[in-house]
Amino acid sequence: MHPSKMADTHPDKPAYIIAETGQTTTFRELEDGSNQIAQLFRSLGLNRGDHVAILLENHPRFLQICVAAMRSGIYFTAISYRLQEEEVEYIVNDCGAGVFITSKDRQSVVEKLVDKMPGIKQAYMLDGIIAGFESFEQTVVTMPTSCIPDESIGMSMLYSSGTTGRPKGVLKPLPEGEFGGDEGAGLFQMLYGATSDSIYLSPAPLYHAAPLTFTLGFMLGGMTCVIMQHFEAEASLSAIEKYKITHSQWVPTMFIRMLKLDDDVRLKYDVSSLQCAIHAAAPCPVPVKEQMIEWWGPVIHEYYAGSEGNGFVAINSEDWLAHRGSVGRPLTAALHICDDEGEEVPNSESGTIYFEGGGEFEYYNDKEKTAESRHPKGWSTLGDVGYVDSEGYLYLTDRKSFMIISGGVNIYPQETENLLVTHPKVMDVAVFGVPHPEFGEEVKAVVQPKNWEDVGPALEAELIDFCREHISHIKCPRSVDFDKELPRHPTGKLYKRLLKDRYWEGHATKIL
Repeated sequence: MHPSKMADTHPDKPAYIIAETGQTTTFRELEDGSNQIAQLFRSLGLNRGDHVAILLENHPRFLQICVAAMRSGIYFTAISYRLQEEEVEYIVNDCGAGVFITSKDRQSVVEKLVDKMPGIKQAYMLDGIIAGFESFEQTVVTMPTSCIPDESIGMSMLYSSGTTGRPKGVLKPLPEGEFGGDEGAGLFQMLYGATSDSIYLSPAPLYHAAPLTFTLGFMLGGMTCVIMQHFEAEASLSAIEKYKITHSQWVPTMFIRMLKLDDDVRLKYDVSSLQCAIHAAAPCPVPVKEQMIEWWGPVIHEYYAGSEGNGFVAINSEDWLAHRGSVGRPLTAALHICDDEGEEVPNSESGTIYFEGGGEFEYYNDKEKTAESRHPKGWSTLGDVGYVDSEGYLYLTDRKSFMIISGGVNIYPQETENLLVTHPKVMDVAVFGVPHPEFGEEVKAVVQPKNWEDVGPALEAELIDFCREHISHIKCPRSVDFDKELPRHPTGKLYKRLLKDRYWEGHATKIL
């Protein structure tokens, strides 16, 4: 719904709350603040189809800025606050932003960019200023709180995580018509039973597509959102109890972190208010999901989709228990599973996953990558591999780029990772191919142990034996290395390239 409706009918209802501090922004404050920011955009000459860039932590003004862009017909690019100078510079300039908004918290990065963003008309900073930036708060407060006269629908243009090179912006055509709030609220009601009384918890960074899209959808549907500034397993359970959370969204690594808490910590919080816990972003190991359903009840919902918006696959707990390991059936597009020649394969045979009839997208400033994502028949892919069973349920195998080729045999490491992470001494794991003089590649595991004191040859042997007891020996690691922390994105995606580079340095061929 249009945010002005909630501001008029429920002005004091919290639109969103910062979990750790309790700082609350009401629907009236959301409406007035987003109107002022939209007025600012227009005063700077930004019109429909223009771009703004946002580099913020989960800041109390983050969602106001996004809503302002949405009601101004503007593309907004939220940038990971974990990126460094050159990475931020690349995205700001590549997306063609006319305005850049950041915070004092990011000073060490952005102070080096003042003269490196030639397309920026104005740069603003929250919570203080440095040379080259104007105060966002002091500027916005001078703007009127009335709606701009030419409201239209804007949307995000977010960048991929860049796990295999430079990230690319996902550009979708702006919807026509008048701005009226987020269309996602209807989907949330249909799929997840959301109502005006629902309270949604977002434990992830808002710069990522799923947390941002769902948070905006719930909030603009008139529901209260609780935003965690940082994920922490016990703090998440505490937030569920404290705020009586009904709906939430997670990634499998968050489930694993919560399940690995000691029982006296994990079970002391009341999570009975949960009606729906949604997860996505990465395949969830079957034993992990079984444990979550046993703990939280049949409230676990999963979906498979991407920032590209070209398809949406979903499954609830009941259907998952009957099709363990599936991510569901398609809701918005038809599925096609194809071999490397683009020919469709039979049910239960793995291939590249394509969507037909979903949303349109392109990779901004990258015609080659856009073309690579298309089938000759016009279908589009996210680059994932999977298969469909006889009832039309989709199962993910892995990303095609992660495939290991050892002695001519194709090995997808996701199955091995899903097994190893269930071992009680393992906190996190990455499995990938490393050079082998005879076979080309062999399977390597890098493990983050639950307790560093366990590290040694005995644990390595124990983990290899554990794999060999449960899966084909060809899929098992030939060796295991240990790291105190793996380079994992807060959204659950693993930066395997950073690990693999250690092992492929100096070799003529490096598998990305």
